[in-house]
Amino acid sequence: MTVVHIPRLADLAQRVGEELAVTDWLDIDQARIDRFAEATGDHQWIHVDPARAASGPFGTTVAHGFLTLSLLSWFFEHGFVVDDTRMGLNYGLNKVRFPAPVPVGSRLRARFKLTAYEPIEGGAQLLVEATIEREGSAKPVCVAESLTRRYV
Repeated sequence: MTVVHIPRLADLAQRVGEELAVTDWLDIDQARIDRFAEATGDHQWIHVDPARAASGPFGTTVAHGFLTLSLLSWFFEHGFVVDDTRMGLNYGLNKVRFPAPVPVGSRLRARFKLTAYEPIEGGAQLLVEATIEREGSAKPVCVAESLTRRYV
């Protein structure tokens, strides 16, 4: 799948309630989990100790919930681009939930649904429902309302 191109930021005002994009799959390996643990100082065994995690509740290591959430940046970059914007920034998050675990070796992708569009000086604030799915799982692994600001 390729990145979805939206020609103009103003075009999104009429797309509230629509799915904007679905990303390609992203592999979650132990090296990524370990790098996140090192960056954050969260070395809980369920994430970084494969031998101990084998006898844990999931039978293997699992990604940190905050690792999954932090991948929103990658997913946004690989999901959709608004062609006439010069910059965008994260403004915050509303509801965030982790309904299912991400076992090592999982493949994840994101779905983006525009739930609100608000004009602001020089651009617009977007409220996007991001649903991160795990291949083969009926439940999403993360659902978050992401606020971004885009400037033209």
